[in-house]
Amino acid sequence: MRRLFVAGNWKMHKNIAEAQSFVQGIVKQAPKYQNVDIAVCPPFLALPDIARLCQGSHLQVGAQNMHWEGSGAYTGEVSARMLSEVCDLVIIGHSERRQYFGETDETVNRKVKAALQAGLDVILCVGETLEENEAGRTEAVVSRQLKLGLAGISGDQAPHITIAYEPVWAIGTGKTATPEDANQVHKGVIRPLLRAQFGVSRGHAMRIQYGGSIKPSNAAELFAMSDIDGGLVGGASLEVESFLEIIKAAAMVGIIIAESGG
Repeated sequence: MRRLFVAGNWKMHKNIAEAQSFVQGIVKQAPKYQNVDIAVCPPFLALPDIARLCQGSHLQVGAQNMHWEGSGAYTGEVSARMLSEVCDLVIIGHSERRQYFGETDETVNRKVKAALQAGLDVILCVGETLEENEAGRTEAVVSRQLKLGLAGISGDQAPHITIAYEPVWAIGTGKTATPEDANQVHKGVIRPLLRAQFGVSRGHAMRIQYGGSIKPSNAAELFAMSDIDGGLVGGASLEVESFLEIIKAAAMVGIIIAESGG
C-alpha cells in the first residue's frame, strides 16, 4: 500500500508572517492525519522560519526550485546544499518553471541528480499542455519528460522520488482532468515507465501525485483512484481550511484502502 502524500505548492504567495501564521494552523491540526504524508513548499525567504515551526511535527518542508550546481556565480540562485540545511524535499520541473524560466528536460535531470546527491527528496513534475493534449500527444510528452528527467537515476534513489503529473491545461484554470483520465496517465503511462527503469517492486512503490486544480470538492474522488497517490496542490493550499480539507480527504481514503487491504 502506498501512503498518500499531499504537498502544498504556494508559488509566489505569502510573506514570512503570513507563512508562519498558516503553518501554525496546519501544525496544530496535523496530528489528526498521521496516515498522510504532508509537505508545505513556501517561497525561499520563509523556508528557515517554516522549518523551525515544523520541527517535532510530521510536516515536511520543501523548496519550489533549485540550481544544479553546488555553488558558483549564479546570481539569484539557490543550491541543493543550501536547501538541505532547512528542507526535506524540493519540487523540480514544475510546468511554470518550464514555461516561464526556460527549464528543459536536461536541466531538470541535472537538478534531480543534484538534489538527491545533497540528500533531498524530489517531487518531479511532468505534464502536457492543452495543445499537446488535444493533439493526442499526452503519452509522448509525459514519457519523454519522465525518461529524460530520470536519466541516470538508480533504483536505490527511486524511493526518494515522487512523480507529480500536472496537466498544464488544468493548473490554475479551474479545469481538472476526470479522475479516470488522470488515473489512466498515472497507471497506463507513468507507472510502466517507473517499473521499466527501477524494477517492478520499486516502480510499484513509487508515488504519483496529481497536480491540477485539486480542491476539497474533488480530492477524495481523485485520491480513490488506483494510482493517484496524493496531490501537489496549488491554489487550494493557500488557505488553511481548504488545505486541511484536502488532507482530511486523503486520510479518509487512506483508511478505506487500509481496511480493504489495498
